[in-house]
Amino acid sequence: MTSLFVLGGARSGKSRYAQARVEAHPGALAYIATAQAFDDEMTHRIARHQDDRGSRWTTLEEPLDLAAAIERAGAEAGAILVDCLTLWLSNLMLAEMPLDDPVAALGQAIRRCPVPLVLVSNEVGLSIVPENPLARAFRDEAGRLNQTVAALVDEVQFVAAGLPLKLK
Repeated sequence: MTSLFVLGGARSGKSRYAQARVEAHPGALAYIATAQAFDDEMTHRIARHQDDRGSRWTTLEEPLDLAAAIERAGAEAGAILVDCLTLWLSNLMLAEMPLDDPVAALGQAIRRCPVPLVLVSNEVGLSIVPENPLARAFRDEAGRLNQTVAALVDEVQFVAAGLPLKLK
């Protein structure tokens, strides 16, 4: 496996599955965190995820320039986990940044990554149509981002109730 994309809903087990896949590789591991702790709940979630990882892991916190973080991590780690693309997309949209260039840069980073790369994202298109314009725009952009990434990677797994289903 060179590159893997793990999709799923909230609390589906996708992060746990992705972490286990990365931990199967020898050597140092890199975790690229896109989350930002804006409240106590997110602070606790981040701390819980950090506690789940052992000493083999180095954490890079990168809410916006994900492509550069992948390139930095690829120079030092034996495998990389990016968690998660939907938070990264949220960060870009909330910063009112145009999306085309960062998404294109991410695609280039995925193609050039010299080590196994696992990317995690939420599947947000399986529910009702959101009632407000920002939520609809986010859903649409997340769907486009997921399609772009899925086309670039070697393998895609959809996780529901902790069970992976191979899509590609």
